[in-house]
Amino acid sequence: MSAPSTDLDLDRVDLTDLDLFADGPPYELFRRMRREMPVHWNEMDGEPGFWNITRFEDIRRISRDHETFSNERGGIFIQNEPGVPVDVQRQLMLGMDPPRHTKVRGIVQKVFSPRVVAEREPHIRQVVTRLIDDVIERGECDFVSDIAVELPLIVIAEMLGVPVEDRYMLFDWTNRASHAVATADPADTLQALAEMGQYLGALVAERRERPRDDLISRMVNAEVDGERLSDAEITISFGLLMFAGNDTTRNTASGAMLALIEHPDQRQKLIEDPSLMRDAVEELLRWVSAVVHFRRTATRDTEIAGQRIAAGDKVVLWYASGNRDETAIPDPDRLDVSRPNVEHQAFGGGGRHFCLGNQLARLELRVLFEELLERIPDMELAGEPRRLRTNFTNELTSLPVAFTPGRPSGS
Repeated sequence: MSAPSTDLDLDRVDLTDLDLFADGPPYELFRRMRREMPVHWNEMDGEPGFWNITRFEDIRRISRDHETFSNERGGIFIQNEPGVPVDVQRQLMLGMDPPRHTKVRGIVQKVFSPRVVAEREPHIRQVVTRLIDDVIERGECDFVSDIAVELPLIVIAEMLGVPVEDRYMLFDWTNRASHAVATADPADTLQALAEMGQYLGALVAERRERPRDDLISRMVNAEVDGERLSDAEITISFGLLMFAGNDTTRNTASGAMLALIEHPDQRQKLIEDPSLMRDAVEELLRWVSAVVHFRRTATRDTEIAGQRIAAGDKVVLWYASGNRDETAIPDPDRLDVSRPNVEHQAFGGGGRHFCLGNQLARLELRVLFEELLERIPDMELAGEPRRLRTNFTNELTSLPVAFTPGRPSGS
């Protein structure tokens, strides 16, 4: 359940108030905003406010118009100091505008192409099998730490070219940076980036001498506008890829497992008909909305849904609201794993910043739930789920579960 919103005065609603997100995205409040005030001005103490954009079509339009709505001007988070200072944000692909964004994205695009990603399926299935083997005899686990954290962390570390044994350091650094965004703590982000930079320095030097078939080598040796990426740009891009390839898939997997536990009829559908899994993944991506928002800055005077937006105004795109918009998705508050042709904004609203790793995330989620529902079909809650108090991600930090113990594969 989301925070109650029936008695709130929409003119006074402040979506930086994390109490509204204590139980996850405030879907009831978003529903009211879409209906009554879809382009909503949000006052802030001590700094300029911003426009809340809550309708699917408006989010899509803004996402696809990079000339009018910039990622680079002013940063991509609501607050000016959200844990990632603006000068650092501009070195992220997410914080760039074309033409530089197009060129930097092109460096890593081929690594995440559908063909290359599809080739990884057998290995991803092996990883999932090992993770299930590690818990299946116990009959209980914390789904977040034992399964949801491990799968994307192992996969993205391998793709980047980082030794698997170092993955927990990378998890710690990216997790600290992610939580700093949630708590508006720039000091911890900069400390995490500094530690990551020191670690990467040795890897970068080694790849310059002995390139491999991995993403770090590609980034080290690539050129943009005739220049190599700086060590700082490599470090920051590396951190973004670790976050995008780790946190978002982890949070979707955890939220999806909780959703299937809470909707046993939908889980049973998948158990009885595994061919539904591809559609189910899209529905679960929509349902969870792992990334709740990003922002843009208007580069010129414009208009959204009849509301004048001035040059320099910040607009915040609430993907969690767009994914429950009844004008775009029929009966959006109903989980339906057999829903065909699911439209969602879990990877953004489209355009040039559409999530680079969307195919990898889809594959990991599909394989994970195919194997889980076959081998552990009766997973249930064994304690109270815990979540991160944030308006940036829809993030469970713990999901205790219990199930009938089974046997490891091959035994």
